[in-house]
Parts: sequence; structure tokens; C-alpha cells
Amino acid sequence: MSDILDTAVLAATSAGDFLAARFGKIHEIERKPDHSLVTDVDKHAEEIVVTTIREKFPGHGIFGEERGIDARNSDYLWIIDPLDGTHNFIRNIPLYGVSIGVWHSTEYIAGVMYLPSNDELYAAEKGSGTWKNGNRISVSPTGALDEASMTFDSSLRTDSELKVGILNAMFQRVFNVRMFGSSARNLTWIAEGKLDLLIEFDDHVWDFAAGVCLIQEAGGRITDFNGNLLDIRDGQRYIASNNALHEKVMGVVRGKDSNR
Repeated sequence: MSDILDTAVLAATSAGDFLAARFGKIHEIERKPDHSLVTDVDKHAEEIVVTTIREKFPGHGIFGEERGIDARNSDYLWIIDPLDGTHNFIRNIPLYGVSIGVWHSTEYIAGVMYLPSNDELYAAEKGSGTWKNGNRISVSPTGALDEASMTFDSSLRTDSELKVGILNAMFQRVFNVRMFGSSARNLTWIAEGKLDLLIEFDDHVWDFAAGVCLIQEAGGRITDFNGNLLDIRDGQRYIASNNALHEKVMGVVRGKDSNR
């Protein structure tokens, strides 16, 4: 592994160990302007990640969910979600993780997600494949929508007509739909072939940044609704899949989304 991936792994596992130790022991919960929740645990976990990165790469930029962006005029940007699945964590549901993606110049070059409840470490670097706990993984071979397991975790509070319309259209075509409340869980299960596709409306860049490299290096595809690669803009709607299903899913979405 490169120094970048080594550092991402160390940062994710260190923060993940802290999350596991604090599971069920939250001291403070705040509500953000977008109605999402943040805890004292999120903030401390982010400090662990940032400190680890700064020790090795002091000149790189960092964009953390809780601290915002400090670009430092660098071509490198580390994008951090210190606790993906905060709402699960608050309710003592063990589906949560640490997510760290690395952007360089024009593309995502590395991604690490660590889910401490099951001690699952996913790591990928451009050109080197995707690995889970030291074993190489790949997306599923599923090519038929009626055999596909799909996940969907977008909030239905906003754009509900569009989201329900697309969800209903997919319900009619896929084998089943699951909702887990964590992008880290959704994207890692696609990367290792346990799920086949994800449609997402509401993710922030820190939710999907690590997943881009994980999915692509595992043989999958992750794009916006029009098939464009994801960049570092926030709030992009996207489809993540095993690639074999991608065009079929985009066809359904395009048929329902008149504002794409």
C-alpha cells in the first residue's frame, strides 16, 4: 500500500476503535439546520482522523463533515465522514462506520471505509483493486433487474414525489429493496457483491467520497443520473451499481426524472 492508503487505514481504524468504545455512551446530541443529528462522538472521531492525516501530510487539504474545508492550496483533498450512520449509532443500531476518500487534482484516488461493529476494513487505491480485511473483493455478476437486490436510503421529506416515483418504478423491477441508514454499509456491500445497486438523492460528498474508489476498483460503476463521474461537489444524486445493471437503472431514473 502507498503512504496515502496506509494513513487512511490508520486514521479510519483509530477512529473506528474509538466509535466502538463509545457505542451506547453518547453524551451530547445536536440537531443541524438540515435536521440531521450530530453527537460529541462524531466530533471527537473526526479529530482523530484529522490528527492522523496532518501528522503524515501536513500540506494536504482536508474536508470534514463537522469541521468544513481547509484546502491548503493543495491538489490533494481528504474527505472525511467520521461517523457515517449517526442516526443508527444514536439508536444503538450497529450499522455505522468511518469513511475517508482522497481526491487528487481531478479524480478520487483512494478510499477506506471501516465498520467497527464487524471489524470490516475496506480499502481501495486507483489501479490496485478493492480489498476487505486483506482479501480482494468484487461486485456481483447480477445482470437482470428482477434478480437484483437494491438499497435506497434517501430522505422522503424533500422531493418526495420524484423519489417515491422512482422508488415505486424500481420496486416493480427489482427482486427486493433494503434500507440500512448508512452509505458506508450500502457502498461496501455493493463493492463485495452482497447488494447490486443503490440510488441516492441526498448524500453529501463525505458520504460517497470513499465509495467511489471502492466501487470502481471492485469492478462497479458510480455516476450521477446522467452517467457522469462524480466529483467533489456536494449533494450529487447518484447511482452505484455492479456495472452490469447501470444502464438499465439509468433508463428507469431518466424516465421518471424530468429535471435531470
